[in-house]
Amino acid sequence: MTRITAPLKVTGAAVAASALLTVWAAGPALAHGAPTDPVSRVFACSPDGGARAGTAACRAAVAANGAPFTAWDNLRVPGVDGRDRQMIPDGKLCSGGLPAYKGLDLARADGPVTRLTAGARMTMTYASTIAHEGTFKLYLTKPGYDPSKPLTWSEIPDRPFAQVTDPALTGGAYHIAAKLPADRTGHHVLFTIWQNSSTPDTYYSCSDVVLTKTAGTTAPSSRGHAPASPAQASKASPRGSADASARGPVPASTAPDSSPVAAATDSGSGPSAPMVAGGAAAVLVLTGGAALALRLRRR
Repeated sequence: MTRITAPLKVTGAAVAASALLTVWAAGPALAHGAPTDPVSRVFACSPDGGARAGTAACRAAVAANGAPFTAWDNLRVPGVDGRDRQMIPDGKLCSGGLPAYKGLDLARADGPVTRLTAGARMTMTYASTIAHEGTFKLYLTKPGYDPSKPLTWSEIPDRPFAQVTDPALTGGAYHIAAKLPADRTGHHVLFTIWQNSSTPDTYYSCSDVVLTKTAGTTAPSSRGHAPASPAQASKASPRGSADASARGPVPASTAPDSSPVAAATDSGSGPSAPMVAGGAAAVLVLTGGAALALRLRRR
């Protein structure tokens, strides 16, 4: 009897693990991402944001948020399906209306900015951990925008100044080329919407930019990129052999193409993370299977 029972136990464990893998594979593959150049508020004020995270505006954002922006690549809202103006409330565009990111909606003019040239071409670097289909839409706030007031839909043009569908994921980032509007100068918000077509999620981000009529440069405090992983942050400066503050100004439209790789984030910790399993598989996740699932997922 013992010789029969032991193999059955092993077989049962194997079946449970197989069921867990099936449930995991059947769930939606989740993309993550945010702009790192022009730097988005969520990345600049995250633990990966370098010196920018220590600015007064970022400290205020974290304080208002009640928690650090560790999951800077997970600002996503499910089920929007193109109804952005109906689903995301005025004054909450930068957070996507998510309480976990509410500190990003603070109206301040002293946050980290990227300097750009009005009417010039630019390339947005949008770091992402998983390749997915979807459409990026880039908007620039209307002439007369006041950064000391909450950002509302009335400040966002009806049409984006650039739109790209299914760009290639290269070196851990999407590179979105666009020509900036020529009729705006001063402080503006570059508002980006990434509507996934392979997942139900839509991502929102705000990048503070300053537009000039002459060759623009990026402020040293607002450049720099994510390290390949959080563990590497303490071993090397973000992006190359020297920190941005040591390199000095870099022309925004001619910056070297060296894409950052986003730090991996557990998608199960995000505001819109789906529920994974039921029945026996859920019991396995809640008991001994959680570690196995996490390792499988990160491969």
